Amino acid sequence: MLQFARFAATRAAMALITLTIVSLVVFTLMELVPGDCAERYLSYKNTQGSAITLADIDAERARLGLDRPFLTRWVSWLTGAFQGDFGSSCILRVDIAQLLGAKFWISLAICLGALTLAYAIAIPVGIISAASRNAAMNNVLRLVSYLGLAMPNFLLALMIMLVSTVYFGETLTGLFSPEYKDAPWSWAKLADLLKHAWLPIFILGWSATAFALQTVRALMSDEIGKLYVTAAAARGIHGTRLLWRYPARHALGPIVNSLGFDLNRIFNELPIVALILTLTEAGSLLLEALARSNDQQLAGAIIFLLTASIVTLNFFTDILLAVIDPRVRKSILR
Repeated sequence: MLQFARFAATRAAMALITLTIVSLVVFTLMELVPGDCAERYLSYKNTQGSAITLADIDAERARLGLDRPFLTRWVSWLTGAFQGDFGSSCILRVDIAQLLGAKFWISLAICLGALTLAYAIAIPVGIISAASRNAAMNNVLRLVSYLGLAMPNFLLALMIMLVSTVYFGETLTGLFSPEYKDAPWSWAKLADLLKHAWLPIFILGWSATAFALQTVRALMSDEIGKLYVTAAAARGIHGTRLLWRYPARHALGPIVNSLGFDLNRIFNELPIVALILTLTEAGSLLLEALARSNDQQLAGAIIFLLTASIVTLNFFTDILLAVIDPRVRKSILR
């Protein structure tokens, strides 16, 4: 138990170091964007008809603390980020934590829902496919997985919306009904969210399921042919007990270890799906901040929160991997 606690503490320290390094990269990129936050805001005000002078820019820089050294500003930003305070949006001049509100958590829940859907389908189906000698079933699964990898998520979203609009008169856009969009959170609003969230979860999980299915099937096919599985079968262990106790247990290690990567890949696909389905969540805010308003403060906050989510997920998957994989447990005891 002491060795396991030491392993968990080491992984937690590595997660914090990783997050600190990523925060430095994100903050540096924010600083390298031409024009600082004061200049971008006053330029935006100038487009609205307000005249600006160099004195206005200097006063705004002093107000925002941009005249301080780089490292001082980074440490201040990082300290605030760990406390959930990312300052104010460059353009909108609204507190970023207030601007994001529940949007980031809704986005994260949609991505985690898509990830859960993908692996809930891919793991059992991939294991059965690898162990089955039914050529017809394997060919059908292979066709479905290839189709999932080849068809972009945004195309699937457009097809579903077109069919729904033509045949049912419902566009299936948005995450809330009009009466709940600006309403305070309640059980009724949560139920309304769940009623609408199934579509982005299904669309984002489409390609993720195909990718995970291919991975699970390949890993299982490799493990099934190994000598330890043959030896277990010779001892009288057969069927699902043999599959789950030996090859599946070893094959699922890399699957568990790749959850953070898959979450990042799903979130990368979220902004395009959000534009098509007109979802007001963090993915669309990130696209707006990067491509339109050039609001690097808002973009940096979203990227940092996403990185923190992936690092946290990777930490828990490392712990889970140590629990389910005897090889990892043995490495802890060395």
